[in-house]
Amino acid sequence: MSGSAGTLRAYATLLRVPNLATAPPDVLLGAALVAPVADIRLAPLAGLCVASVLLYAGGTTLNDYVDAAEDARERPERPIPSGEVSRTAALAVGLSFLVCGVAVAAATKPQSGGVAAALTACILLYDGVFKHRPVGVVFMGGARGLNVLLGVSLGGALLDLSPIVLVVPAVVFVYIAAVTFMAAGETVGDNRGAVALAIGAVALAGLAVVVRLGVRSPGLAATALTFVLVACFLAWTGQALRRAYLTPRPETVGPAVGTCVLAQVVLDGAFASTVGPAWGLATVGLLVPAVGLSRVFDVS
Repeated sequence: MSGSAGTLRAYATLLRVPNLATAPPDVLLGAALVAPVADIRLAPLAGLCVASVLLYAGGTTLNDYVDAAEDARERPERPIPSGEVSRTAALAVGLSFLVCGVAVAAATKPQSGGVAAALTACILLYDGVFKHRPVGVVFMGGARGLNVLLGVSLGGALLDLSPIVLVVPAVVFVYIAAVTFMAAGETVGDNRGAVALAIGAVALAGLAVVVRLGVRSPGLAATALTFVLVACFLAWTGQALRRAYLTPRPETVGPAVGTCVLAQVVLDGAFASTVGPAWGLATVGLLVPAVGLSRVFDVS
């Protein structure tokens, strides 16, 4: 592979390119949640999707910056320990993405900039302070929940929102926190308890979608799409988590983590479809580039 192509691939691996496509669905879900009571315009929505991708890219890059020594022992093929990307360059790139993400969100809407700043704080606290501590999962889950609130911020003041809206980012928070807890022991093995916790979070997320559907009663098309997406979410994650639970080794837990990260898009789509089928299809449609890129680049 030529030098420039190799460098490009190294940075794509550093950013975990497949995961970047899982960030905008959170924003679309947030916008869908407030769409019944707010005027959601395409340009601001697109701006927040871009901001979300930038923030996610910053987080994944800083994650590898912090984990450079650990990766040198356990994942020497990663871009920093392999020497393809310097640690200094990774720090500069990661911080630049975060700054740009907050700036884009603030330019879209001031209150969105505030949510983006809070999301950035979660990222920095996770990567820089709490990553290897049990409480770290709270900050990773919080980052995903705030990513949903980034889309919600298009609808006005967050404090004025109803519980039926706010419970959705809370469910996303719990789901991602559980997946993060499972991922923390990915290279250790024998973490059946962490896998069981992730299974419980998946079941809770599926139940939350069904309950929200019953509360909203959005119509036949939306109901049918929601049930299809919930079934796909449970089946996809369930298959991978079953393997990881029965044989809790790095070669099963790692793929289960990757599956759960990608399946977040399906969960977003299921929640969004309770508002209307167009929102659900637009959200879950971003699964196509995420899965396609995951066949070329690692997810976890």
